[in-house]
Amino acid sequence: MIAISDLGKSYGSQTLFDEVSLQLKSGCRYGLVGANGSGKSTLLRIITGEEEPSAGAVSMPKRLRLGVLEQDHFLYEDTPILDVTMMGHRELWNALAEKDRILEASTEYFDGDRYAEVEDLIVSLDGYSFEARSGEILEGLGIPTDLHRQPLSTLSGGFKLRVLLAQVLAAEPGCLLLDEPTNHLDIISIRWLEKFLTSYRGCAVVISHDHRFLDNVCTHILDIDYETVTSYTGNYGAFTAAKIAARDRKEGEIARQEKKIAANKAFADRFRAKATKARQAQSKLKQIDRIVIEPLPRSSRRYPVFRFSQERPSGKEALRVEGVRKAFGDNSVLVDVDLNVRRGDRLAIIGPNGIGKSTLLKIAVGDLEADGGDVQWGHEARIGYFAQDHRQGFEGREATVESWLTAACIGETVGAVRSRLGKVLFSGDEVEKKLASLSGGEAARLVFAGLAVDRPNVLVLDEPTNHLDLEAIEALVAGLEAYDGTLIFVSHDRWFVSRLATRVLEITEQGINDYPGTYDEYLESCGDDHLDADAAGLRARREKRARKGAASESVSTGEGREEARKAREIELRRDVVTTAIEKVEQRIDEIDGAFCQQGFFEDTSDSKVKAMQQERAKLGTELERLMAEWEELEGQLDGR
Repeated sequence: MIAISDLGKSYGSQTLFDEVSLQLKSGCRYGLVGANGSGKSTLLRIITGEEEPSAGAVSMPKRLRLGVLEQDHFLYEDTPILDVTMMGHRELWNALAEKDRILEASTEYFDGDRYAEVEDLIVSLDGYSFEARSGEILEGLGIPTDLHRQPLSTLSGGFKLRVLLAQVLAAEPGCLLLDEPTNHLDIISIRWLEKFLTSYRGCAVVISHDHRFLDNVCTHILDIDYETVTSYTGNYGAFTAAKIAARDRKEGEIARQEKKIAANKAFADRFRAKATKARQAQSKLKQIDRIVIEPLPRSSRRYPVFRFSQERPSGKEALRVEGVRKAFGDNSVLVDVDLNVRRGDRLAIIGPNGIGKSTLLKIAVGDLEADGGDVQWGHEARIGYFAQDHRQGFEGREATVESWLTAACIGETVGAVRSRLGKVLFSGDEVEKKLASLSGGEAARLVFAGLAVDRPNVLVLDEPTNHLDLEAIEALVAGLEAYDGTLIFVSHDRWFVSRLATRVLEITEQGINDYPGTYDEYLESCGDDHLDADAAGLRARREKRARKGAASESVSTGEGREEARKAREIELRRDVVTTAIEKVEQRIDEIDGAFCQQGFFEDTSDSKVKAMQQERAKLGTELERLMAEWEELEGQLDGR
């Protein structure tokens, strides 16, 4: 589908990748992985043509439609959410818009020929189910039906980006190029996206820092490292095993060669002076000259080191929450929440976005006041809090990385502070970076370095993996696994949750489910479809509320005009279907008449008879479909 030949990209003296040749095939889903700054997004931009390569070329069929996840939602602020989604399929959207213009002008002049052409195009693109498909995708991504006709500006930033993701998916392109599609999605929406992609028939290239997502979706992994791109068959777990094995083989081969060189050199040194062994010693030296050891290339991946410890344990009860309530206006987020966290618990709090997970953490640490209820921390509880907006702890934006951590490291030497910074990948001039200029991942690593200094016995983490790359997430898991204190965290990263949680608290609209076990045990107890059942239940309730609201409203003049327009549209569609039925029936009569002619089968070749029989069968199926559509349209008209 997409051929990449001898591709290279450099910026000055920095080479991202070189001599890359790949075939991206339809039906395959590629996970594009690599360290931050290795060139993942650059490679996607080269494929789309947004950026020129330094060498090589990318070729693809001219009619191949690429689906690229946009980030600029400001283009659509005043556009209805459903329309934004449907605009992704530009050809179909334009055809639907033209059909509406023809219908609007039909009272003065109806262009029947053009209407038929547009109608054929819409039918060929399965356009009459497009709105329903787009709505289902929005629902799957957590945007309920009652919001679909609202302008995009009514949504928060994260949900606006979900709409842009829906726009790409609804367009049904031949190739999907998705850069961090799981950002701003909750666990339920991520699971829905996984199922969507695994049933997708085209080619997909996905950048993600979500281990479980890459494992569940990908058939191949494209690894950007060692200044090239290497393709591995299998998901992310298979890739990591294969890469480690390949590295081990190379290291083993180098070790064997070095051992052989050392043995030959020892022999030559020992027997060089002996006349009887001189020739053999010289032969050994020549063997050494012929052995070429290719040095192992340096990986672009860098792993930070996170080490957390507690100064002293807390009491047996680390946290008690009783009857906590919180509402924002008319929206009740938390209702009579009770929770006891014991010392040593590793509690994962999960649920859909907007259900109150972060609100509960903010109330617990004192960043937000509850409307009612009580929060009590246990004896000697020392809290370390990582906020979702973790930059809020940076006072004085002109401060540097080193000065900020030095302020936390009271009594420590410059060398000790530099050592702490080095563990979280700040070295050299990087320690002089201003806090305001840090990327999300850099800021997160620095905050974790500060938490390590504080030595809390309860860590409260709100979406700690949001800005971290795969290597930093793995390092964070290792650090938290070794931590001997109490852990309370919110995360949508299922791999992260599965590695750490010994208790799962799920917040739903019906209340709280407190499961005493690991995340995998929790899933086994309720079934993986439970995630989808939650979404379906939420959708059903919202649709019910929307229907009730619609039933109580009177029909305005504008709605009356819309109703008349839709009736006219149904009538025209019925007329088109009626004409199509007549044409199909006419052709069937012609074929049946030919079959009834005396001597037809004797005088006609077997291939032509077979072709006509196949045509007759297809026409019969098409006639059934058209009759079913005609009956449905008549029913709609009768119902009006």
